[in-house]
Amino acid sequence: MKSPVHRCRDVEHGRGLQRIPISKDVITSSSASAMWFIRDVCGIVCAVITWLLVLYAEFVVLFVMLLPSKNLTYSIVNGTLFNTLAFLALASHLRAMCTDPGAVPKGNATKEYIESLQLKPGQVVYKCPKCCSIKPDRAHHCSVCKRCIRKMDHHCPWVNNCVGENNQKYFVLFTMYIALISLHALLMVVFHFLYCFEDDWTKCSSFSPPATVILLILLCFEGLLFLIFTSVMFGTQVHSICTDETGIERLKGETGKWGKVPCWEAMQVAFGGPFSLSWCSPFTGLSCRKSPADHVSVPQGEIIEEDVIEIPLN
Repeated sequence: MKSPVHRCRDVEHGRGLQRIPISKDVITSSSASAMWFIRDVCGIVCAVITWLLVLYAEFVVLFVMLLPSKNLTYSIVNGTLFNTLAFLALASHLRAMCTDPGAVPKGNATKEYIESLQLKPGQVVYKCPKCCSIKPDRAHHCSVCKRCIRKMDHHCPWVNNCVGENNQKYFVLFTMYIALISLHALLMVVFHFLYCFEDDWTKCSSFSPPATVILLILLCFEGLLFLIFTSVMFGTQVHSICTDETGIERLKGETGKWGKVPCWEAMQVAFGGPFSLSWCSPFTGLSCRKSPADHVSVPQGEIIEEDVIEIPLN
């Protein structure tokens, strides 16, 4: 019966020691379904601004363009579509913000815990000097979350969280839905301007003509800005998933140090299973497992001082 770290390789290659990848199955974090929230003032402010901008777009679309419209079918169809996309965008934002991105337990770099991993002599594990945790392969420390995050792509202040292994799907959905509602709002603004130019400005809106123009211009500027920004972020995230390479790994030049998986397989892992409508839903979990993995308790003890820990321990 092999130990839980049977994927670790021996390092007896003639000389020296090499880093041993530690599987995420060994060094576990809290459940991805547990509540998670980062108390960062900048991130909280950015998250609130995100919601306010979406609510502003809702206000202009409903009360400036759709409700005053004489075409009932046009108002119902566009109102239903825009509100559905906005709801999915905000739900995706909440899931990205309140989902554990893949945090490694703090303070598990103890002799008792390392001995419980049943590593073989000649193997090496690395300790993060900032959060005193044993770093699994492809984990990086986030100075805002103050934790090591598995497959950390970047820390996004707009969702007040890291984008990592457990919440990347929700971040991708958030950028996609924001890009869609931005595009939809821009198209409605264009049609509304054309309609108002052909008709009397006092009849095409319940607001005064100057107020209507200002509200529409602000919405147009907001929609264009966020359409470009979120479209780029969406494309970047999909590229990272398909290449099995996070943004921070590209910046640090850590490519090729692990066995990459094919694009479609990586997409299925990120979105929680084979392709289905659940890929577009922020209400489904990342894992296809029917029951959550058992939480592995971390044995208590004193933190080991060395950052490079050789087996056997002294």
